[in-house]
Amino acid sequence: MKSLAVREVVYEPDNCLKQGYRGLLRDVFMDVVNNRWLTLQILRRDLFAVYRQSAAGLLWLFINPLLMIGTFVILGRSQVFNLGDVRAPYPIYAVLGMSLWQLFSVGLTSSANSLVAAGPMIAKINFSKKSLVIASLGSAMLAFLIQFAIVTVLFVGYRVTPSFFIALIPIMAIPMAMLTLGIGFIVSLFNAVMRDVGVAIPVLIQFLLLLTPVLYAPRPGIIGELTKINPLYYLVSVPRDLVLRGHSDHVVGYLAASVLAIFVFVLCLTVFHLTETRIAERV
Repeated sequence: MKSLAVREVVYEPDNCLKQGYRGLLRDVFMDVVNNRWLTLQILRRDLFAVYRQSAAGLLWLFINPLLMIGTFVILGRSQVFNLGDVRAPYPIYAVLGMSLWQLFSVGLTSSANSLVAAGPMIAKINFSKKSLVIASLGSAMLAFLIQFAIVTVLFVGYRVTPSFFIALIPIMAIPMAMLTLGIGFIVSLFNAVMRDVGVAIPVLIQFLLLLTPVLYAPRPGIIGELTKINPLYYLVSVPRDLVLRGHSDHVVGYLAASVLAIFVFVLCLTVFHLTETRIAERV
C-alpha cells in the first residue's frame, strides 16, 4: 500500500505578519481562489432570497434608475436644472452612466451590510468571510448587466450607432468593481462594529451622485474642480465617452483612477484578511 503524504501545518500568533508581504499577499489571494465555490453559493442564495421575496422582483433593477433619470429629465426640461451639453440622446447618456454608477452604489450598499446580514452564520460556522463581501457584488453586477441591455435597446430605438468600445464595457467596468469591493471590505468591518455606518452609506452615495457628473455633463465652477479629483468621475465618464464618441479627453485620468482602484482593492482586502478572525466577536 502506498503511504499517505502528511502535511504538517503549524499555527502561530500573527503568523501572517511573520511570513512577509509576498507570503501574505499569496495567502490572501489563494484564500479567495480556494473559496470560490462558497462565494458562488452565497451569491446564488442572496440573489434568490432578495428577488423571490419582492413583489416586483427584478423590476426594481429597472424602476430605481428610471425614476432617477426621469426626475432629471423633468428638471432639465423645466430649466430647474441644467443638464449641459451631453452630445447624445439624454436617455442613452443617462442610462449608460447609471449602469456604471449602479455598479458602485448597489455594490457598496450590499457589501456594507454583508457581514451584519450573515451574523448568525458567522457566529456558528468558521469560514472565509471574504466570500460574503465578494458575493455581495453579485446584485450590483446583475443590475449593471440589465441596464446595459437597456442601453442596447435605446441605441436601436434612437438609431444611434455606438463605437466599437461598447464591446469593451464589461472590461472597462472592472476598475469600478475593484474600487467598490475594496471600499466594501473596509466599510463592512466598520458596519459590523457601528451599525450607523450602514445607515449613512446610502446618504453618502446620494451626495456623491450629485457631485459626480453621472446624469449631467461636466461644467466649470466648484463642481468642476471637485470632479478633477474624483476618481468615480473618470471611471464613469471615460467608458461612456468612448462608447458614445469613440474617444475621451480624460483617458489619463481613467488610467490613474484604475491604478488607485487596484491599490485600494489589494490594501483593503489584505486588511480584511488580517482582521476577519475577530469578526465573530463583533457581529
